[in-house]
Amino acid sequence: MTIYIDPPTWPGHGRMWSHLVSDASYDELHGFAERLGVPRRAFERDHYDLPSHRYADAVRAGAVEVSSRDVVRLLHGAGLRRPKGRDTP
Repeated sequence: MTIYIDPPTWPGHGRMWSHLVSDASYDELHGFAERLGVPRRAFERDHYDLPSHRYADAVRAGAVEVSSRDVVRLLHGAGLRRPKGRDTP
């Protein structure tokens, strides 16, 4: 079980954002985010949105750096991908 993070290349609300995902379960992802102090409201369908200033914190806590393309591939491979319009767990 591993947590992954992509580079902060996604703009929004005047910041750049990363996506934090799990390749095993939402429970693992929620636990990691909680330990990192990321609020649950940052969870969106299948990932957490993490502002660029928290990127290094996530990596120090054990998140593995991957590309944005890898994030999607990992979510699909784990059966955790939830495109817009689908219910969240």
